[in-house]
Amino acid sequence: MRFINHMRLQFDARPENESFARVAISAFTVHLNPTLDVLSDLRTAVSEAVTNAIVHAYGEKGGQIILEAAIREDALLLLSVRDYGCGIENIDRAMQPFFTTQPEKERSGMGFSVMQSFMDSVQVTSSPGEGTCVQMEKKLLATAPQQ
Repeated sequence: MRFINHMRLQFDARPENESFARVAISAFTVHLNPTLDVLSDLRTAVSEAVTNAIVHAYGEKGGQIILEAAIREDALLLLSVRDYGCGIENIDRAMQPFFTTQPEKERSGMGFSVMQSFMDSVQVTSSPGEGTCVQMEKKLLATAPQQ
């Protein structure tokens, strides 16, 4: 399948950049005229992935987050949010609802569950000490406009 559009953004792992990522994914997909519900789903899933990187991967030390998105000619949106932080030791455990490594900070442990509920597919790869990549897919339209 051929891509009709692709973008890659790199930004600091700072709380204020979570909203930047939400706006960026909205702007990237708006030309396909998604419904408000689909747009909200995309924004929320990206927000959760970016927030996880900010809070869990880097914490106070900071680092870089890479957001990539591509739209295939069949209107499938491919997203990835990558960090080079602490990584996840047990992905299966981390993806369980209500699991959190920071209960003292009143974290709900629902980030991955939220992503899974709003996207068609969510895959997480991670290596302790090397970082994490969250890859998500969402079908946007029956067919994408030809370019």
